[in-house]
Amino acid sequence: MLRSLFRRFVKALLWFAVGSVVLVLLFRVVPPPFTALMIERKVESWFSGEPIDLQRTWQPWDQISDNLKVAVIAGEDQKFPEHWGFDFGAIQAALTHNGRGGSIRGASTLSQQVSKNLFLWPGRSWLRKGLEAWFTALIEMLWPKQRILEVYLNSVEWDDGVFGAEAAARHHFRVSADALSRQQASLLAAVLPNPRVWSAARPSPYVLRRANWIRRQMSQLGGDSYLLGLNDSRRAPWAQ
Repeated sequence: MLRSLFRRFVKALLWFAVGSVVLVLLFRVVPPPFTALMIERKVESWFSGEPIDLQRTWQPWDQISDNLKVAVIAGEDQKFPEHWGFDFGAIQAALTHNGRGGSIRGASTLSQQVSKNLFLWPGRSWLRKGLEAWFTALIEMLWPKQRILEVYLNSVEWDDGVFGAEAAARHHFRVSADALSRQQASLLAAVLPNPRVWSAARPSPYVLRRANWIRRQMSQLGGDSYLLGLNDSRRAPWAQ
């Protein structure tokens, strides 16, 4: 009996592993039609009695402003071109900070955020953390950095029901994603920690200060030239 259950468990794990690899490989070339976070927001709106229409228009890499690409890296994950999915220095710093009490600081990389938003449900269980690590590792192994950032920019939430750079640019600034200025891009990046509360179009003093900081970081990183490091020679050959 136990042996039979164990075999079934191992078989289920193998099917899951193969299926997840196939899914990640598929999304390397095919735009994900939706994300787990989008489904969550839609279901939440049904239960709240105020259904929302999700806004999202996929835009390929070359139709998204370089200003936004650099701003998001500057604000969310400055070691993005260098790490393999996990920034252990940031994780340690967050654990130390959170151990002191007060506000909770996160340490998720862009790759981890793609993993969570695209494939997983909300929560902080060990199972979810394990799956997040698994999908993050797969994404880093099988996608080039440019693809990770492209999917992130097309999937991240920028207001209730507003997903992706194109919908965010039109919702907040009445422009397309490829026309975002440096200031507009920095404002969008500044609200990412809490996009359902903070507004890029009507920024609070804190958001304005954070946007100013992001613009300074963009300059220090080297501006658009920083994007050249996304697909450097240190990447695995299959992820080039």
